[in-house]
Amino acid sequence: MRQGVHHQAASVPGNAIFVMLASAAALLSASACSSSEQAAQARAREASAASERQASEWQEDFGLERRSLADSGSNRYFVLEPGFQLVLANDGERVTITVLDETEKVGDVTTRVVEEREEEDGELVEVSRNFFAICKDTGDVFYFGEDVDEYENGDVSGHPGSWRTGEKGARAALVMPGSPRVGMRYYQELASERALDRAEVLSLGETLKTPAGTFQGCLKSRESTPLEPDEVEYKTYAPGIGLAQDEDLLLVRYGPVAGK
Repeated sequence: MRQGVHHQAASVPGNAIFVMLASAAALLSASACSSSEQAAQARAREASAASERQASEWQEDFGLERRSLADSGSNRYFVLEPGFQLVLANDGERVTITVLDETEKVGDVTTRVVEEREEEDGELVEVSRNFFAICKDTGDVFYFGEDVDEYENGDVSGHPGSWRTGEKGARAALVMPGSPRVGMRYYQELASERALDRAEVLSLGETLKTPAGTFQGCLKSRESTPLEPDEVEYKTYAPGIGLAQDEDLLLVRYGPVAGK
């Protein structure tokens, strides 16, 4: 028999086995925690992305079929009471907005007619009859369309921007929420290729000084339209009054007027 070298099997102490098992358990636990943390982080990222998508979208579905609407009323920043009038002016430009004692049926909804008259250097340039209704439960004010007359040298020259809910796919939209929040983004008009105004609430704590007075707690909005992507307007609404600033136009008078 060829003589060789004999190897004796090494023995492992019991405490070493315990340490090895504990280390393995720790590794498994750390791996499980890591997976759990990664899943939580992934969910957080998804929620953040969804929130960003929602914030970037403009609301256009207002559930009007479930609303109880009235043709008069008011919320904090919009007065829809017959006889109430706003006058805004700057240099030779003047806009008079009057809630008329007149209603108009638009589809199945009875709306309140609000007349807006625009003048430049004392000459009438445009008259629009706007149709609004207010939700009895929320105070949201909705816009159902407008009839527009443009004037030139005292005569009607055209009707640009006219639209009504139910005609050519046009839908009513939100002109002023009853409970506005900073960051709200919503369509005010939904008449494809004719009127697609939309608004974003920027602030609810503005102070505005006008010839008609100084107002606090005002709502400031930024308005735009995809029809003219480069055009942006800023407006300010005073509590209990409504529109008090439209770009360079400032409120000079407000309140009820007789015979309207």
